[in-house]
Amino acid sequence: MNTRTLQVAYVSTYVPKKCGLATYTHHLREAVMEARQAVVPDPVVAMCNPDEVSGYGESWHLPLLKNEQDDYLRIADTLNKSSVDVVSLQHEFGIFGGDAGGHVLGLLDRLEKPVVTTFHTVFEKPEEPYASVQAKIAARSDHIHVMNRKAIGYLHEHFGVPLAKINFIPHGAPVPVRQERRQTRHELGWDNRRVIFQFGLLSRSKGIESLLRALSTAAAAVPDLLYIIAGQTHPEVRKHEGEAYREELSAMIKSLGLEHHVRMIDRYIPEEELVSLISACDLYVTPYPGMQQITSGTLAYAAGLGRPILSTPYSYAKDLLQGNEDLLLPFGDAERWSARIIELFSFPELLSRSERRIAEIGRSMQWPQVGAQYLGLLGQAASGKSWSIADVV
Repeated sequence: MNTRTLQVAYVSTYVPKKCGLATYTHHLREAVMEARQAVVPDPVVAMCNPDEVSGYGESWHLPLLKNEQDDYLRIADTLNKSSVDVVSLQHEFGIFGGDAGGHVLGLLDRLEKPVVTTFHTVFEKPEEPYASVQAKIAARSDHIHVMNRKAIGYLHEHFGVPLAKINFIPHGAPVPVRQERRQTRHELGWDNRRVIFQFGLLSRSKGIESLLRALSTAAAAVPDLLYIIAGQTHPEVRKHEGEAYREELSAMIKSLGLEHHVRMIDRYIPEEELVSLISACDLYVTPYPGMQQITSGTLAYAAGLGRPILSTPYSYAKDLLQGNEDLLLPFGDAERWSARIIELFSFPELLSRSERRIAEIGRSMQWPQVGAQYLGLLGQAASGKSWSIADVV
C-alpha cells in the first residue's frame, strides 16, 4: 500500500491535555504525517471528560467521553464509515473507562478497521483484572508496538501473542539543537555549574532522597555541582498530603547543607522548555527505586538529546542502555552514586565519552526516524501483511 495516501486515526489522550501520553501521541502523529508528507490532517479520537470536550474543536478532533460506554460504540461506527485506513490505539491503564479500562474492548469489537496498538505499560507479572483486558486488546489488534524489548517476551509468555505480531520501535525524542543548549545554559546561569537534572511529577517513587544523600558527599569534591529537581507535585500526592513531601525534601536539603547545590522547580513545565532544560544539563538521572517501569519518556528524551545518563537498572533503563551497564547503579547505594558523579565531573573525557555513547543510542530515537518506522508498521497493518518477526530479549 502507498503509505503517502494512508489515513490514520489515533485513539488516545491528546493535547491540550497535560499528560505524557497526550504529548507522545501528538509527536507521533506529527512525525508520521511528516514522514508521509500528509496534506490532510489525520483524525484523533481524544479521550476526555465532559468538561474537557471544548478543548477539542478542530475538524479532525473526535472527542470520546471516557466513562460513557455507548460513546465507544459511536466512535467505532464513525471510524467504520470514514476513509481511515488504520487505527493507532495508544494504550495506557487509566485512560479508558470501565473496570481496568475495559470499555475500549467495545470499540475494538465493533471496529472494522485494522488496529495497531501501542502498549505503554506491559507488566512482567500481570495481575487481574488488568491481565484479562490487556490479553483481549492484544488479541483484537493486528499488530502490537512496544518501546521496550523486554515487553516482547512478556506479551508472548503471558498472553500467547505471536512474535510476528509484536514490533519494537523506540520511544521518540526531539532532535538536539546545540546552539540552543549554550544559550539556555547562559540564560539560566549554568555556565559555571555542573548540572544534574531530574524531571517528573514529584512523588516518593523517584528516588530523590537517595540522590540527595549521594550529593552530600559529591558536592564537597565538586563545589560547582547543581542538582535540579523539576516538576509539580503529583496530583494524587497533593490530594492526600498536600505539599508535605516537598517540604520534607526541603528540610532534608537544608539538613545536608545542600542549599547551594539543589534547586526545585515547582511548576508545570511546557514541553518546549523541558527539552531546553534537558538539553542544557550535564547529566540526566533517574534514580528510581521501582525496577518494573517499562517506559520512561523523560529518559528517552535525555537519550535522544544526547545527554549523559546515570540511572538505576529498572526495566526501561536496562533495555535502553544495554551494552552500557556502567551507567546503571544500584538504588540507594549513595556511596556508588557519589563516587560515579565525582568521577564523571573530575575527568571531563569520561563525561564526553558517555555523551558520545548516549548520542549514538539516541540517533535512532529521534522523531523523524521513529515516525518513518511507525508509518511502515501502519502500512503493513493496512495492507494486511505481517511484520518482521521480533526477537525475544
